[in-house]
Amino acid sequence: MRTALRVQVTVILLFLSLGMARIAFAQAPDGPQQDAPTPSPKPSASPSPSASTGTMVVVPSGTRIAVVLENGISTSTAKPGDSVYFRTSFPITINNKVVMPVGSYLRGEVTEAKRPGRVKGKGELRLKLNTLIFPNGYTVDLNAEPHSTDSSSQTKTDSEGKITGPGGKGKDAATIATTTATGAGIGAIADGGKGAGIGAGIGGVAGLAAVLLSRGPDAQLSRGSSMDLILEHDLQLDGDQIHYTHVGQPNAVIVQQPAP
Repeated sequence: MRTALRVQVTVILLFLSLGMARIAFAQAPDGPQQDAPTPSPKPSASPSPSASTGTMVVVPSGTRIAVVLENGISTSTAKPGDSVYFRTSFPITINNKVVMPVGSYLRGEVTEAKRPGRVKGKGELRLKLNTLIFPNGYTVDLNAEPHSTDSSSQTKTDSEGKITGPGGKGKDAATIATTTATGAGIGAIADGGKGAGIGAGIGGVAGLAAVLLSRGPDAQLSRGSSMDLILEHDLQLDGDQIHYTHVGQPNAVIVQQPAP
């Protein structure tokens, strides 16, 4: 009895062992297996090359900017609101680094234009520079006024940025005197001493009329005139936007040779 029971238990255990072996064989993958590679640590995030560093460069107030006028201006035609355009002719550096290269453009406007009077007064201009555009397109607001103008323009600039044209009083006085003397000479030839007095009077009146009917010389700046500007406030620039190469070099002029 006990022997039969032991045989039955042995048979059951054998069947169970065979069943477990079949299940394990069915779940095992085909082919040789290797240990799974250990995942490499995820690299830490690094800043993108184009990311802003937030560095600011300050061009202090009072800095002089040498510019060249791109369009002519005259009190004979200028009116408030007219646009004026300049380009820089000398680089500005901060800590031995060019922050405003040659060829940067500036845009401004005429804020006041006054023609010279017929009897007295001089032509007057006022300009305000509002925008600065760098060669790479970087654009900033600007607040600058003229400080000096080209001597060839015969204009003067005061401490408030007012540009004044040449006066005409000396020329007007010379015109009257010349006309009076000419009239006196003509009268003297025509009728002796008496005629001289009459001729002088006529000449003086004619000269005065010419002066009253004409204006003095206009204040004008021709295209290509040089000028110094002065910053009225600190100019803050994005340090990531002011990296340049070949700064301070003039633009090449290409001359086309005639065909043979």
